[in-house]
Amino acid sequence: MYANQRPPQLSDSNRRIIDTTPVTTLRLYQVWKGANRFCFGGRLIFGPDVRSIFLTLFLIVTPVILFCAFVSKSLINEFQHHIGKLIVAICVIFTVYVIFLLLLTSGRDPGIIPRNSHPPELEEDGSTLSTDWLSQNGGGGPSLPPTRDVVVNGMVVKVKYCQTCMLYRPPRCSHCSICNNCVERFDHHCPWVGQCIGKRNYRFFFMFVSSTTMLCLYVFAFCWVNISKIMRKHHCDLWKAFVKSPVSGILILYTFVTVWFVGGLTAFHLYLVLTNQTTYENFRYRYHRKMNPYNRGCVRNIVEIFFSKIPSSKNNFRAKVKVDPSSIFATPMSFAHSRSPDLPKRSFDIEVGKRQAVAAEDFEEIQSQLSSVGGLERCATQPRHTNWDHKTDWENTPDIRMLTAEFGMEQGLTDRQKIHGGR
Repeated sequence: MYANQRPPQLSDSNRRIIDTTPVTTLRLYQVWKGANRFCFGGRLIFGPDVRSIFLTLFLIVTPVILFCAFVSKSLINEFQHHIGKLIVAICVIFTVYVIFLLLLTSGRDPGIIPRNSHPPELEEDGSTLSTDWLSQNGGGGPSLPPTRDVVVNGMVVKVKYCQTCMLYRPPRCSHCSICNNCVERFDHHCPWVGQCIGKRNYRFFFMFVSSTTMLCLYVFAFCWVNISKIMRKHHCDLWKAFVKSPVSGILILYTFVTVWFVGGLTAFHLYLVLTNQTTYENFRYRYHRKMNPYNRGCVRNIVEIFFSKIPSSKNNFRAKVKVDPSSIFATPMSFAHSRSPDLPKRSFDIEVGKRQAVAAEDFEEIQSQLSSVGGLERCATQPRHTNWDHKTDWENTPDIRMLTAEFGMEQGLTDRQKIHGGR
């Protein structure tokens, strides 16, 4: 009797307000749901902790400035045929190269997978359902399984379903809790560069870390050269040489401590490159204890990381998108999340105007509509594969949530959802 009944429609006044609301055209980066920061009109994308990049720049540039300002004078005087000037020039060029790699790592899309606007169907791709889920679920029920089985190089690998992005993550993909994005071949989120490290920037990250290590060794070595020349020139011991060139002593100590950090990081990632692992996989799956489905040998692994073509970004952050009224009247969390400095203030004014336009008689109509929906749920005659099944309850639409919250009906909705969930 209720099988073909459609969800109740909104009142004419509410529909008139929604239909007459002008559609706003914005850039994709202005309505991006991740926690990223964008610069230059969406041309550069950073993580939410992008400010840490200034600390990294300070730690790199400061010792180089000290080296060029104080140590280089002694080196230029001691070496002949302009070798001293060449030593300083190499240091400056090397520093610029390291900064370029830092910006290249931090300011590009690491491999973000676009979100789905609706959950996927069970038959959308060629993957199979997880056998564990089938045994627990009994093969029935319309809910999506938490994992799927995919075959990688002849081995079965489980991929997880992301509730936030509403997609089954590809192999080696993980959701970054800091940037709030699913990143392809996710390695880790690096706070020093303020960005996720993934498929599209891992190469530059490794080059940045290894180049920083070499820069530290370069400054460390020539500071020792300067100290040794001072000892021979003045016939003094080590401590008196440090007194004559205190900056050299400070830089020796600084680079000695730093090289243990960046050098150890370089060695660790070199091991990951040779075995074709990510930091996330190494700490979570421990592939050294079992076979790694992605390891194709040292040579092929190196070619894959350093000599393969970097895939283009799956997101065009400067693309124009149309924001319809239904997205403007979304939940407070999504509304505040999608708002950016470039978003016009008109959307907020529209929402306030809509709330003021709700007449008193609409309250009674909404009440009757919700009651009718609750009656359908109690009768349990609603078909499973309808356009408004329980996965997308009509009473959870943005307009109804906003209106019910306005008239203090949110508690009643919560109680009915608890009853429905318990059933």
